[in-house]
Amino acid sequence: MPVLRAQARIMHSDLIDALRDPARYPHPVDEVDVLETHISWVLLAGDWVYKIKKPVDFGFLDFSTLALREHFCREELRLNRRHAADLYDAVVAVTGAPEEPVLGGTGEPLEFAVRMHRFDQDSRFDQLLEAGRLAPGRMDELAEELAALHELAERAGPAGEFGTPAQVVAPMRDNFATLLDCVESPERRRLLNQLGQWTEAQFERLAGRLQERLEHGFVRECHGDVHLGNVALLDDSTILFDCLEFSPELRWTDVIADLAFAVMDLRDRGAERLSWRLLDRYLARTGDYGGLDLLAFYTVYRAMVRAKVAALSLADAADEAQRQHLAGEVDNYLALARSVASTRRPALVLTCGVSGSGKSWLSERLVERPGLVRVRSDVERKRLHGLAGHASSDSGLGRGLYSAEATEKTYARLAELAEGIVRAGYPVLIDATFLEQDRRARFAALAGELEVAFGILACTAEVDVLKERIKGRVSRGKDASEADLAVLARQLEAVQPCAPGEGDLLTIDTGQPDAVDRAAGWLEELISGR
Repeated sequence: MPVLRAQARIMHSDLIDALRDPARYPHPVDEVDVLETHISWVLLAGDWVYKIKKPVDFGFLDFSTLALREHFCREELRLNRRHAADLYDAVVAVTGAPEEPVLGGTGEPLEFAVRMHRFDQDSRFDQLLEAGRLAPGRMDELAEELAALHELAERAGPAGEFGTPAQVVAPMRDNFATLLDCVESPERRRLLNQLGQWTEAQFERLAGRLQERLEHGFVRECHGDVHLGNVALLDDSTILFDCLEFSPELRWTDVIADLAFAVMDLRDRGAERLSWRLLDRYLARTGDYGGLDLLAFYTVYRAMVRAKVAALSLADAADEAQRQHLAGEVDNYLALARSVASTRRPALVLTCGVSGSGKSWLSERLVERPGLVRVRSDVERKRLHGLAGHASSDSGLGRGLYSAEATEKTYARLAELAEGIVRAGYPVLIDATFLEQDRRARFAALAGELEVAFGILACTAEVDVLKERIKGRVSRGKDASEADLAVLARQLEAVQPCAPGEGDLLTIDTGQPDAVDRAAGWLEELISGR
């Protein structure tokens, strides 16, 4: 339980009451609304928000002294200005007396506040989703925001205190110990023990990978609290805010653990399709497909953290209705963790078709249905040469990035990624032309070695349609593909159509209105083994 000394409680009660007065603010304020969380008071005053930390000590969080509260206010500002500089303004000293406070005054501070620009709370992603107004494309923007934050975040040293296997598993074990102390239901305790055993088995399997990730720079000063309530749509831009400032141990983590929080939150809210879209764009941006081996491990951890918070709150439930609500939350998070821990759906699927046949258009729409990991050859080809997906390589036909040697390296990389993704337990769709039978046979053999389902999605369109699509794509200049009409002409001459016996095959005209539905149904059957 938090420690809040009587004197501090009285002082802050007087302070917050005084700050309800609009006249206390150095800018126009008609009315002050006060929101209270278990760690902060949030004062909504005109165009600004003032966030004051409570003098509490939860063990994992210590705001018990003024010096600590100032420190964590400045940490909150520093961390969030990395990616939300337009939202976070300053740390403001509160001076004067508790009954007569002055915001930004001179003299001895009695408290500190983080000042932020105010925004409509209905613009938060959790509210947008609940209202049915969260467009799928916003997941692309969130993925880009999170990836950009991870790219600039400081990396932990391999000899430091963060990201070691022992440091990773400690809070996971604590979650189970705390939950077992909180719950009495035999069914819940049985499920907790099963999930605890699964976590220990995964840790044993992944300990070397965790150390490897640390040594390769994937443990970074991340956001730490990436859920939909901490993402907002401001001026038509997706902004990630409220970085976890109070615990370096929880904030310094593997980037995949940061992503896993958002994946878990989306699944918990019934938006699994959006979670696949978020994952797709994040992986395409970062190329961190190797992190997929850890995704379930961290997703279960994030669900268990939420279950623990709900279970700890049961003791302070105001009434039976709240108690039933919190117990339901515990059960929901445990069920989600069990689903993640028990689900493996490995399969290997290829696209096949000339440029402009709609492979990437179709594969992008299939990511969410039935849920899969997509790898684009156009993106990975450029990544191998240090280029961003939409960057131009200025390579001519059959030269540079598109030489025979570069193409062979690209397909070798695709095979490497496919194997890793399948071994991690996910279905993978390799989006490439695969015009040659021997290239398709190589992946069919890989699927055989891995003992997973294999399929080919052959995309077609009329030649005139192919040409129009390519001309449009070239004129827009925003696609990873650099194929032009000359490339199309060569492909049409060289293509080796898929033959019976190469694998489970679906040939589909991507211009047909039912193309996505047909392909999704076929994939669902292939992946499920029906």
